Amino acid sequence: MIETLPNRARFRLAAFLALAALSAGPLAAANSDATYSNPLLPKVEMADPHVIRVGGTYYLYATTHTRGYDVYTSTNLVDWENKGSVFTDPRGGIWAPDVFHDLKGSGNYYLYYTANLQNRSRKPLEKVIGVAEAASPMGPFKDRGVLANIAIDAHMFEEDAKYYLYYVDLDGGFKIMVQCMKDPVEKTGTPRKVIEPTEPWEMKSGNVTEGPFVLKRGATYYLMYSGTGADSPNYGIGYATASSPLGPFRKHPGNPIVKRHKNVLGPGHHCVIEGPDSQLWLVYHQKWEDNQSFHRFLALDRLWFEPNGVIKAEATRDVIKPRPGFAPAHEK
Repeated sequence: MIETLPNRARFRLAAFLALAALSAGPLAAANSDATYSNPLLPKVEMADPHVIRVGGTYYLYATTHTRGYDVYTSTNLVDWENKGSVFTDPRGGIWAPDVFHDLKGSGNYYLYYTANLQNRSRKPLEKVIGVAEAASPMGPFKDRGVLANIAIDAHMFEEDAKYYLYYVDLDGGFKIMVQCMKDPVEKTGTPRKVIEPTEPWEMKSGNVTEGPFVLKRGATYYLMYSGTGADSPNYGIGYATASSPLGPFRKHPGNPIVKRHKNVLGPGHHCVIEGPDSQLWLVYHQKWEDNQSFHRFLALDRLWFEPNGVIKAEATRDVIKPRPGFAPAHEK
């Protein structure tokens, strides 16, 4: 209808509609096709999200009910629909999923999970990392076995048909390790330590480096991670760089790049995914409250590289922002 009006009338009508949207309040604006605000899925307790893209569909896996993992799908990274369970495990304590699509190998999908040790004691961090396999991102994933004991938070990175599994070894404290793999399910060689807590922000509420996620830009490998206790509002995200996926990694002096501010509490344990706008987006969790707890929600914000290679990212809550596809471009 607007397109058939004269220019002056069209302008007046567009201005009226804009004012009407503003007068309807932030909720109406946040629900428009062009904007969104965090939290996403506010009725779902969610943490440690991992997203992959297959064709035009995004698949989200996360820590939720801890009996296994559900899969959520979206075409825009904002509107998610729960499509049901893809993996369950009687050991319970199912955390921090990572799903890898082996495009250069079997073509299958590999779910790296964290679960309780079988017949474990009551110690909360007696966990294992395992891998499960499926022919579809919708599962069901079939368990292929344990890859590491007393460990959490696995992430698979592949380059030129070479596989690197990053994870957190808990034996004697939080340490991020890298394990070379023959393929997505079989290890080769011995793991090596690449990062441990050394900086004040990583030790503010517990000595923790966890949640590894790897990006590559040019010849540089970026090992992103979260630091300090995940139950703390001081939880945040930093990164380190290297010229090899095996390190040595040097921590960015500007860490943490995502941290507590205003009403943003405990932002962390993330992944990075290219949006439908071909820009990078940070999918992560935030805490609901300013206390020591594990009440968390799903969040989405921009991430980009500065021309000098430094990673920048936003962290917002209850702020109306342009959705993927409507946000202005940053340096790529």
